[in-house]
Amino acid sequence: MEAALVLPRLPPVSLSFRSPMNHYRKIGGNPKFRVLCSALRSQSIHAPKSEYIPGPFDDFLLNFFRKKMVEEVGWDSEKPGYDGLMEVVNRLMMKGKSNSETEEAAVRVLKSLFPQYLLVLFKLLIAPIRQGRVASMMVARVTALSCQWLMGSCSVNSINLPDGSSCNSGVFVEKCKYLEESKCVGICINTCKLPTQTFFNDCMGVPLYMEPNFTDYSCQFNFGVAAPLPVCDKALEEPCLEICPNASRRRALGSKNVVPQCPKV
Repeated sequence: MEAALVLPRLPPVSLSFRSPMNHYRKIGGNPKFRVLCSALRSQSIHAPKSEYIPGPFDDFLLNFFRKKMVEEVGWDSEKPGYDGLMEVVNRLMMKGKSNSETEEAAVRVLKSLFPQYLLVLFKLLIAPIRQGRVASMMVARVTALSCQWLMGSCSVNSINLPDGSSCNSGVFVEKCKYLEESKCVGICINTCKLPTQTFFNDCMGVPLYMEPNFTDYSCQFNFGVAAPLPVCDKALEEPCLEICPNASRRRALGSKNVVPQCPKV
């Protein structure tokens, strides 16, 4: 009698993208538009930093981005690498006479990273395909692959679109190095979040809503989702980080019983 060889059945394996939070939520109107300096956002400062290790191509991207930033600012730091880049970013914040001027300068830097014809062709030919889903998925993958030198470890994930469908057009940044190093809500909002949203929407035809988390320094990119109006964007109501050097100086100069309004958001 022949012996039967019985193999155990393995359970099915399911793969899913990591999703840290509700990817898209409708935000109610709020007439207040302020950021206050307080000690409410300092819990995660002692957490370990992102473990992403940049390679040679990342160094090239960093130097290329820094070169464009220096051209816009008209000044360069003596420090090498990422530390020098952050000093140039701080100089960009000081140079701008208003938040909108800083945002416009940051958009110019982003536009200078690409050939103008490439942006025009992408917006005309790629962005309209399938109501923008193809373009959203494309830029999500390119962002996750090419921007880890700036933001740290990140991955593509699935998000909910306004029409109720889902799409793999999100990027989740585990712990944003840019925010960690700048230690400033104003720098995050005025040189990263708002300019990046404007760049993708206006120059590439891809709506983008970025949701930075100022408690754990993570950030959710939602490509294909339009950013809310400023008065409805909760990120613009966040208090300053207690570790922000500018906030610390303002607290030292002001009364301990007074919480001055952040001038940078």
